[in-house]
Amino acid sequence: MTDWQFPQKPVDLAEKQLLEAILDGSFPVGSSLPAERELAQQLGITRPTLRETLQRLSRDGWITIHQGKPTLVNDYWREGNLIMLNALAGHPSQQNSDFIQDLLEVRCLLAPVYTELAVKNAADDLAAYLTPLTQLPDAAEVYAAADPDLHHQLTVLSGNPVYTLIYNGFRELAYKSSLIYFQQKEARDYSSDFYQGLLLDARNEDSASARARTERVMRASIDFWNQSSHLPG
Repeated sequence: MTDWQFPQKPVDLAEKQLLEAILDGSFPVGSSLPAERELAQQLGITRPTLRETLQRLSRDGWITIHQGKPTLVNDYWREGNLIMLNALAGHPSQQNSDFIQDLLEVRCLLAPVYTELAVKNAADDLAAYLTPLTQLPDAAEVYAAADPDLHHQLTVLSGNPVYTLIYNGFRELAYKSSLIYFQQKEARDYSSDFYQGLLLDARNEDSASARARTERVMRASIDFWNQSSHLPG
C-alpha cells in the first residue's frame, strides 16, 4: 500500500452497503430497517458506527429516523434530490436503457438553454474551448471523454451554477453511456459536425442558432441511443 492509499472508514463502507441494499431492493421503499442491534451485526460494525451511518443516510434523504420507532426507507423516486441522482446514476442496478433515456430526455430539455446562455455570456471562452474539439481523433474513447466535458463546460459558462449541479448529478453515467453511444461512427461524425457548428455560433455570437442546433442534436442523440443501447458490450 502506497502512502496515499488508505482503507475506507467503517462508516463509509457501511453507508455504501446500506445504500446498495436500498437500491437493489433488499430494503425496499416503504420498508423498515432491522433493529439497530440486528443491523449492526449484519453489517459487522459497532452500533455507534451504525448510528453515524444512519444519520448520513437520513441527512441525504434516503431514510427517515423516528425516535423510538422503526427507521423507514423513503420513496427516493418521489422525494429524492440531486444528491440521490448521483448515487442512482452510479449504481449498476439503475444503469438500464430506460433510466439512461430518461436522463437524455432531461438533458434534451436543459442543454439548449444552458448552451444559449453560454454563447450569450461567454462566446469567446466557448469558442476557445470548442476549437480543439473540432480536430478530435476518430475514436470512441476520445469522444466519450470530450462530450460530457463539453456539456459540463457549457453549464459553467452559462453563468447559472444550478445547471452545473444538475449535470454533475449524472456526469459519470453520461460518460459510461457515451462509451457505447460513440461506438457508432455515425454518432462521432454527427457530434463532430455539432462541435464545428457550435464553434461557428460562438464566433458569430449567435445564441439563437446555438440553442436550435443543440436542440436538434440532443433529440438526435436520443434516437442514436435507442439504436446503440442494443449493441453488444
